[in-house]
Amino acid sequence: QVTFVESGGGLVQPGGSLRLTCAASGSIFSIWTMAWYRQVLGKQRDLVASIGRGGRTGYADSVKGRFTVSRDNAKNAVYLQMNSLKPEDTAIYYCKAEGRRDSWGQGTQVTVSP
Repeated sequence: QVTFVESGGGLVQPGGSLRLTCAASGSIFSIWTMAWYRQVLGKQRDLVASIGRGGRTGYADSVKGRFTVSRDNAKNAVYLQMNSLKPEDTAIYYCKAEGRRDSWGQGTQVTVSP
C-alpha cells in the first residue's frame, strides 16, 4: 500500500504557472511508473502525464508543450510543472502509481480563472 500526498495547487490566472508535488510513502517508490490524473467534479479521472522509472514521459494532447512531469526517486516525489495554464485545466489533480490499486489521495485543487 502506497500513500500519496499532493500539494502545490491554488488559484491562478490564465497563462500562469503552478508546480505540483506528489509525495509518496509506504513502499519502494523507484520501481513504479508514476502518473498525474485530474478530475472535474462529477467526471471521471483523466490521465494528464506519466513518467516511468527510467524517466520516460508521456502527456495528454491537451497539456503537451505546457506541462512537464519529473521525479526524484531519492525523495519519493513526483512533480508536475504547469505553465500557460488555461481555464480548462481547472480540476483536482491526483498522483498514482500505475498498475497498482492504492487508494487515491486527497488531491490538490487547481483553479484557473480570470
